[in-house]
Amino acid sequence: MITYPFQYKRADSVADAVAMLGEGGKALSGGHSLIPSMKLRLNAPDTLVDVGRIAELKTITVDGNDLVIGAGATHGQIASSSVVKQHVPMFAEGAAHIGDPSVRNRGTIGGSLAHADPSADWPAMVLAADATIVVQGANGSRSIAASDFFTGLFSTALEDDELITAIRVSSQADAKMTYQKFAQPASRYALVGCAVVKSADGSVRVAFSGVSDTPFRDSAAESQLNGGASSANAASGQSIMSDHFATEEYRRHLANVYLKRALAAVA
Repeated sequence: MITYPFQYKRADSVADAVAMLGEGGKALSGGHSLIPSMKLRLNAPDTLVDVGRIAELKTITVDGNDLVIGAGATHGQIASSSVVKQHVPMFAEGAAHIGDPSVRNRGTIGGSLAHADPSADWPAMVLAADATIVVQGANGSRSIAASDFFTGLFSTALEDDELITAIRVSSQADAKMTYQKFAQPASRYALVGCAVVKSADGSVRVAFSGVSDTPFRDSAAESQLNGGASSANAASGQSIMSDHFATEEYRRHLANVYLKRALAAVA
């Protein structure tokens, strides 16, 4: 499908991008989320602001006890990063199973989070890792906890003139963690994706993608597990999606199956 006419601008710095976004533009990074939605007329920005060549957004570094992943880092870059594997190995594991090689080599973590597809893989991982999303806007920089970032279906706490610049997460080299998903065969999106982090003190964090119309921390399951139970019911009290890929009943079943698999992986 051919998209509609729009203006294209390329930003050479974060400040440049923020200024263009303030004029009504929409950020374009890898394009694997935004362009398909534009072709389907689900998204219709008048101006695209290409941030894909801003070097400062592509770095992966360690700052004190934090792993800092630039928003422009590709899934493939994260999957192969020895720094990521050392500090938050679940991110490398999960990134390696996103889409196909062309998607992994172009799609970015920042673009995926900003798009906030409920079946994307990154939301569950950043929620379970208790990450922080760093954004830059006309009023300066601010940090948003992953638990506050996703506000609804394809909706986030980002303001229109804000750009995700980095994802910060405390080093969890001493934790056990995994991301397990049941992938839709064609798109590789998660019909159900479950991320589990078991800290050195034994406490457990659980998050899901693909189950509800908003990615979520499963506080009910966490309460059971952190209360001493060896297993838990997944997605209790959550509104479950139902579509032509999977019914509500089947998704709830898969959520329980993949929570059990994730817990077994970190046992």
